[in-house]
Amino acid sequence: MKKTFVNTIKSGQAVDDIFVARDKQLSYKKDGEPYLTLSLVDRSGGMKAVAWDNVQAISKAFAAGDYVRVKGNAVEYRDTLQLVVRHLERLDPGDVDARDFLPATERDTDQMLDRLIQISKTVENQHLSRLLDAFFEDKTFVELFKTAPAAKKMHHAYLGGLLEHTLSIARLIQAVAGHYKGIDKDLLLTGGILHDIGKVHEFSYETHIDYSDAGRLLNHIVIGVEMLETKIATLNDFPENLALVLKHMIVSHHGTRDFGSPEPPKTLEAIMLYYLDELDAKVTGVRAFMDTEDPEASWTSYHRVFERFFFRGKA
Repeated sequence: MKKTFVNTIKSGQAVDDIFVARDKQLSYKKDGEPYLTLSLVDRSGGMKAVAWDNVQAISKAFAAGDYVRVKGNAVEYRDTLQLVVRHLERLDPGDVDARDFLPATERDTDQMLDRLIQISKTVENQHLSRLLDAFFEDKTFVELFKTAPAAKKMHHAYLGGLLEHTLSIARLIQAVAGHYKGIDKDLLLTGGILHDIGKVHEFSYETHIDYSDAGRLLNHIVIGVEMLETKIATLNDFPENLALVLKHMIVSHHGTRDFGSPEPPKTLEAIMLYYLDELDAKVTGVRAFMDTEDPEASWTSYHRVFERFFFRGKA
């Protein structure tokens, strides 16, 4: 059983535990002697590691992405904690509890799925209702949908994150859709539930969260449109115009071409979905960042992506 997690390791500590090895790189010093750098990852985070001795044997013992048992000592180097590796051996994945290495939602996924399905039942348009039923009756899709993360890093980047994010969007839509006239709530809700479905195939998450081949080659927007078209093809008499505006919501939900949308939002429902998606992603991402910071500090450290410090308020 794993006992030592990355976020608990202190300088000077002796470490003997299991991690996922990533970012493996064999390099050479000026005198021609080799050294090995890698990252050691578990559900709490990651840290750099380096092997100075017995380098060739250690390097041959594993590949990037393997589970490894590592023995070494944690040291401070240029104000960054890293592990100096003395011994490393590859482990069989069957001997490891994957839950120790992948962050996961703290919420019950079955309960979240039941709540999302209940919300989907409020859709009155028979075509959209049948479409949602087709997805939720697809057991293979549902299992992937319950497990997949919503992102690699920025927001909901953990198992069950996609379902958690989607439920949050659906609840936001329920809260605000009636505030504006002329909004097709059924369309907005259906688009909100389906906008990120391509993420069930965009990510791989066997030992760590990363992009799959399909994710790198296509991305979740293209994958999502393909999945939507496939499901619609199984339904009789689904209106072509309705399919078109629904696909537009998937295509445009990142807002601009610079952020991955082939087209910007061009319907009221697409505009609302974009801003609600942005709201949920940003608030969740910033809150997760704050949770990693010193709880006693009024300000967080600098967030490079958002390019700002965040104020936590006075205690």
